[in-house]
Amino acid sequence: MAQPAQQQQKASNMTPHCELTHFAGFDWAGDHHDIIIVDTAGRVVADFQIDHTAAGWRAWGERVAAYPKLGIAIETSFGMVVEQLIDSGATVFPVNPMSARRFRERKSPSGTKTDRHDAWALADALRTDGHAWRALGPKDPIIEELRILCRDEVALIEERTALINQLRQALREYYPTALEAFEDWNALGAWAFVERFPNTQVLIQKGKRQWEKFLHVHKLNRPQTYQKRLEIFAKAGEWKLNNGLVKAKSLYALSKIKQLRILTAQLEEYRRRIEELFADHPDSGLFGSLPGAGPKIAPRLLSEIGSDRALYEDASGLQCVAGTAPVSFQSGKIRKAQMRRACNRNLRHTMHLFAYTSVEQCTWARSYYDALREKGKSHAQALRCLGQRWLKIIWKMWQSKTPYNAELHLKNQIAHGSWILQLQTT
Repeated sequence: MAQPAQQQQKASNMTPHCELTHFAGFDWAGDHHDIIIVDTAGRVVADFQIDHTAAGWRAWGERVAAYPKLGIAIETSFGMVVEQLIDSGATVFPVNPMSARRFRERKSPSGTKTDRHDAWALADALRTDGHAWRALGPKDPIIEELRILCRDEVALIEERTALINQLRQALREYYPTALEAFEDWNALGAWAFVERFPNTQVLIQKGKRQWEKFLHVHKLNRPQTYQKRLEIFAKAGEWKLNNGLVKAKSLYALSKIKQLRILTAQLEEYRRRIEELFADHPDSGLFGSLPGAGPKIAPRLLSEIGSDRALYEDASGLQCVAGTAPVSFQSGKIRKAQMRRACNRNLRHTMHLFAYTSVEQCTWARSYYDALREKGKSHAQALRCLGQRWLKIIWKMWQSKTPYNAELHLKNQIAHGSWILQLQTT
């Protein structure tokens, strides 16, 4: 129970912008950080640099002790640097990198850019514009760990995809029989085949009895594929390949399979930990009730949306952060809507996946998606529109702490005369 107590202490250290007496711009880097502090009149009262070491952070604590009501602007919202700043008792305001660039250009239209100049621009922007910014509040420890795990899991999945592509390319060069026999190279059976029969010569030497035994052991003896694979194996000798190429590439393919097996084991460990954390969080029932979310997408939605109900005043705020809400552009007679690029890309990707899976699990989602496709929307556009609609529902569920109820949603559609309901009944 120590973590919640620490969070309450950190929350009590937050100072409203109107009460801040000094404003710091913190330009962070890998090995050092540049800091400039200004007062309420914009005068620079401190200009220094610290190393990203334990000694450097001790020096930081000593320097800022003279400014008990200090606000800090920084171009990130998480990580070790942010944790150190919060622990020092300052109020931390994250700044979008695009906004930080505009603040820098406002201070120097000529294009001047240095770490010190960036820090000064952030400090003065916090002084003049910070009243409309949101300071970082207390963090939910489960959400923080879950968010990092989910993002790292996605990164590991991307690495696995890259390894599979490399394996397939190697097989294309020296072992076309394997590619013809197996379509899904995410499957362990396909990897085991290359390990058992690493090249065409070994495959032919082992003979039909060994092929049949392998297919039975790995449960690859389904009627629709069993005989076809045996026929493909029997024709493997028709390929004429350079012996040196085969030896070199077979070693490369086996190396990739070893990497894939290690990575798969790590992904299974990540999955276990994610499911444990998700089950421990009180909001797991909300996101787990969403049709099509499942054990993978639901934790990602929870981790990216979080548990701070005050973060989004209405559904539109969440929709903008998720990137489903379009950006309006108007100039003279020109009026158009564009896809939102400045958003939480992890949440946008997760909503894209959820919208896609919900089409198969939810009747109204399928009707809505099909109607948009008939109107000429692309697959991605239709999923983005569906995600926009889902986020409005998710925000309401999240605020009221009520799981998704298909019957309740149907009643709401009837009460509001939803055009989607008309599609479902036709």
